[in-house]
Amino acid sequence: IAAHVLEAAPVDIELDQGRLSVVGTDRSVSIMELAAHARNGLPDDVPQSLDAELVEEPPPSAFPNGCHVVEVEIDPETGVVHIDRYTIVDDFGNLINPMLVEGQVHGGVAQGLGQALMENAQYDADGQLLTGSFMDYTMPRADNLPTFAFNTHPVPATTNPLGAKGCGEAGCSGSIPAVMNAIVDVLARETGATHFDMPATPERVWSALRQG
Repeated sequence: IAAHVLEAAPVDIELDQGRLSVVGTDRSVSIMELAAHARNGLPDDVPQSLDAELVEEPPPSAFPNGCHVVEVEIDPETGVVHIDRYTIVDDFGNLINPMLVEGQVHGGVAQGLGQALMENAQYDADGQLLTGSFMDYTMPRADNLPTFAFNTHPVPATTNPLGAKGCGEAGCSGSIPAVMNAIVDVLARETGATHFDMPATPERVWSALRQG
């Protein structure tokens, strides 16, 4: 369309900052002006709109699978959640470096447990952030974490030569629902609750037990 409007060959048209111009000249037209030309009618041998269509077939992906099982105890006097056992079984396909994979999962689980049990951005009535530093915003430490039983059940991927699957977000993605479901299971027996919002801090868990 720009070539028709500017009376130039399509190969001589360049796009820069929303304007189409003829290379080496000051003749140009904006995309909005092209749209107006298209609306007012164009010759049959010129595209009639600015619509574009692209069909792309991305390479096939290999998705990991896994299961996280968490056993928790809750102190009814303090609301503190204690993780007794944490078991993980993951299928990452062929493991190129098993030690790095296990470390990746451990780190992801730690991040997920922090989100589920501790981390909370709190604001006062005026919108002022109250947890603006690590003195106030609780993050998990090594002594907050349980011992993980990590196992793999590798099923090689068929979509790449290595037979590998991604493991980047597996620890975090599995840990959050696993620990929250375990907490809700305890609260359901004690109070009949079927839902509990993160984070499951001692204060909030203690309040839920009292309200139930």
